[in-house]
Amino acid sequence: MTVDRYIHIFAGTFILLSLALGVNGSPLFVSPWWLAFTAFVGVNLFQYGITNMCPLGWMLKKLGVPEGSVSCQR
Repeated sequence: MTVDRYIHIFAGTFILLSLALGVNGSPLFVSPWWLAFTAFVGVNLFQYGITNMCPLGWMLKKLGVPEGSVSCQR
């Protein structure tokens, strides 16, 4: 797997988890403050799209995860 795929997996997982913990109707509800974490992930994705700089991507590259090619091409 590549850095881009890991970024998408981490972001999707954290968004779903924070929604499950922050939405009042969820059986896993803890506190509505978990929705702030959803916003944080969204802001980081927005910033990554504009600047192409992501702290998670930087860490994954340091760990030796390959960068890969454009995600739409196979």
